[in-house]
Amino acid sequence: MKKNKTYFNWSSGKDSALALYHLLKDERFTVEELITTINSHYDRVSMHGLRKELLIAQTEAMQIKSSFIELPEMPDMAVYEQKMTKVVTRLKNDGFTHTAFGDIFLEDLKTYRENQLAKVGLKAVFPIWKRDTTELIHEFLDLGFKTIVVCANSKYFGEDFVGTVIDKNFIDNLPESVDPCGENGEFHTFCFDGPIFKNPIPFTIGEKVYREYDSPKTDNSQSDSDKYGVWYCDLLLQ
Repeated sequence: MKKNKTYFNWSSGKDSALALYHLLKDERFTVEELITTINSHYDRVSMHGLRKELLIAQTEAMQIKSSFIELPEMPDMAVYEQKMTKVVTRLKNDGFTHTAFGDIFLEDLKTYRENQLAKVGLKAVFPIWKRDTTELIHEFLDLGFKTIVVCANSKYFGEDFVGTVIDKNFIDNLPESVDPCGENGEFHTFCFDGPIFKNPIPFTIGEKVYREYDSPKTDNSQSDSDKYGVWYCDLLLQ
């Protein structure tokens, strides 16, 4: 059976790790490249705030070719789509037919991805789509994956939460309003060990910082000054 040449949209976190684990076991696909968006201003993984050197150590431990999409600190949709189109066109020309994501249940995002990829003739795959998130996080841990919280929305968590390694006790003590996988953006993680890695990623915990950002504008926004806060935990490669 001919396998579909596939690239994976790698975030460095737990959902990506579990989705990639299942994709690698699926005989219909061959994963030949990992793609990650990087904040070029800070040289860190977009959203997660992870240092690029840790990302490189992580992808090297998976022994899969990796490449990066460098974005400005706060890209508008036009810039984002221009950068993405350039990369996916290159991948299409390199013979890739499919791409995969670790999304679980964000319907609008899934539809957006599928529509954008269809423009260049690529098909999207979602290995853990619509799975129960409580089951997913327990499966993740049972498989031997290890992950640490690198950033969290201050609406739900304080400084002490970031830098926590996820375990069963962590899951049991999450607030009821928080998704067990943080699928609504409540928190993001760095996966540093598990069955897809040839070795654990060595790191130490650095400083914790708080940053505020402008909230996305919607028709229901109370004012133009709406902000949201994020706690970050810096990790340093050993």
